[in-house]
Amino acid sequence: MEFTVKDVAAFLDGVVEGDGSIKVSNISKIDQGVPGTLSFLSNPAYSKYIYNTLASAVIVNKDFQPEGPMNCTLIRVENSYASLARLLNLYEKSKPVKRGIEQPSYISSTAKTGENLYLGAFAYISDKAVIGNNVRIYPQVYIGDNVVVGENTILYSGVKIYADCRIGANCIIHSGAVIGSDGFGFAPTSDGTYSKIAQIGNVIIEDFVEIGANTTVDCATMGSTLIRKGVKLDNLIQIAHNVEVGENTVMASQAGISGSVKIGRNCMIGGQVGIAGHITIGDEVKLGDQSGVMTSIPDKSVMIGSPVMEHRAWMKSSAIFRNLSQLRNDVIQLQKLAKQQDKE
Repeated sequence: MEFTVKDVAAFLDGVVEGDGSIKVSNISKIDQGVPGTLSFLSNPAYSKYIYNTLASAVIVNKDFQPEGPMNCTLIRVENSYASLARLLNLYEKSKPVKRGIEQPSYISSTAKTGENLYLGAFAYISDKAVIGNNVRIYPQVYIGDNVVVGENTILYSGVKIYADCRIGANCIIHSGAVIGSDGFGFAPTSDGTYSKIAQIGNVIIEDFVEIGANTTVDCATMGSTLIRKGVKLDNLIQIAHNVEVGENTVMASQAGISGSVKIGRNCMIGGQVGIAGHITIGDEVKLGDQSGVMTSIPDKSVMIGSPVMEHRAWMKSSAIFRNLSQLRNDVIQLQKLAKQQDKE
């Protein structure tokens, strides 16, 4: 589809600076721009590319101040990154939506399915499952007994949802994710072996949650593992049994959350963060990449490191560590001088 820059600006509530009649039909990265495309600038590190980009128009923040001449038209908006997200979502919604039931696939006679269902080939819907309206279930998805899937939810190929789990409305679960697998529960015995502890709980995922590819969310030992409304989980994340993740918390790839952890609202958890079991993470906490968290953290903390510490303290410690070799040499020299003075 082709739009004028003026039309795009109107959709984004932006202001055109340059030729608004230019037409664009695609989106490109600012450092790889081509004529006829729309690009964006949100990270200041990429500002240098705007002066030579071949993109016809660039979305920028209202406060952007150019330092040289440009060949592109600007669209000034409040938030360029959020505006790009709006455009990409519009493009995604313009794609044809799959409907209908492909064969071979299986729907139990006791399951209930809503209107406008898409069910891909080799998908399986078990006894007493309830599937809402406008749900898209791609090939090779497994839905266990008594599972509930809310309306407008998308389950991509290979998703596995174990019995009794509940998935909210407007969720997206990507390929290979497993919801409701057994928690890691084993009791040591006198002969040195381990006896499995039955995991009889479930997983409850509220509305507007997105779960990345190959992420696992374990069922509770008893009760429910809870993923609250608006949570976004990246690929390759482990959520253990009886964890609760608060509303609108985001978590990057390879994070591992141990059993019975309570994570608050609007937290930001970086990649490869490890959180020990049975602790509480407050609201609006930020944990830097590879943090190792072994104690509870209060609201609005900004932490990093392993073991985790306050961000400023970690920066100071890092500066000391970088100079550790020189400090060691200085200490050795001082020891030599002290020995010489003792001899004199």
